Amino acid sequence: MMCLDSKVDSHKIRTGQLSADDWPRLSAACARLENAPFYIDDTPGLSLLELRSRAQTLKRREPQLGLVVVDYLQLMTAGGSVESRLQEVSAVSRGLKALAKDLDVPVLALSQLSRAVEQRTDKRPVLSDLRESGSIEQDADVVMFIYRDEYYAGEESEHQGIAELHIAKHRNGPTDTIQLAFMKRFAKFASHRAA
Repeated sequence: MMCLDSKVDSHKIRTGQLSADDWPRLSAACARLENAPFYIDDTPGLSLLELRSRAQTLKRREPQLGLVVVDYLQLMTAGGSVESRLQEVSAVSRGLKALAKDLDVPVLALSQLSRAVEQRTDKRPVLSDLRESGSIEQDADVVMFIYRDEYYAGEESEHQGIAELHIAKHRNGPTDTIQLAFMKRFAKFASHRAA
């Protein structure tokens, strides 16, 4: 987020190779982000019950809560006894859907993909690639995948700097593929036409 806001190359931050011009931009971005209305909870192994409790508390404190993001749902636990990992992921998926309804807030849940993508010639993800659970597909109102040809083809890709956003499921609307510009230096996606 600092890279996006400051427009400082993420590689320069990771490697500590910042220029004198980068520091004021990073400092200004830090000040803006410090006062931004978002809250991060990076508790490892968070259970569904813990997330629900924390989200409800936050919603009471911040009635304008606009989005809950889970990165990523396979890291969560259902919090009870389950017979298999498949059942646990299904319980988490259903619980996130219920949380969205209860709080009247969209829940964006990131998910891992299965390794099946790696075995195919066309690496574009499809719904059956969602890892460990068909219930993710069933519970979600919208399922989107990001595909970047250059990730797989490297320098040989004819689509450098282009990402495809596949809307694979849309409960109340059409599915489609949208081209986006991907600015790797800032980990930023933008309208392909504007870039």
